[in-house]
Amino acid sequence: MTAAYAFTDYRSQGQTISYVLVDIARPPSGTLNLFNLYVALSRSSGRDTIRLLRDFDERFFLTAHSADLLAEDDRLHLLDEETRKWWVQMTTDN
Repeated sequence: MTAAYAFTDYRSQGQTISYVLVDIARPPSGTLNLFNLYVALSRSSGRDTIRLLRDFDERFFLTAHSADLLAEDDRLHLLDEETRKWWVQMTTDN
């Protein structure tokens, strides 16, 4: 028996985990999107340390990002640009 623990993709963001066992099957409630897949598969230190729990629907990897997610990304990009311009102006005015 091997001690282990589980957590969500949200909780795992920013962590590198030595060995990862990933279940990328469709959840019983909610949805699975490219963000979830990326986070789950990118937590390990390399391809050789990832194990998939079961077969999965390959179409998950062929789907497009949701329109809401893309719109939010665009909004954040514009906000970032506005902040950069403001910061440059603040540092050159003084």
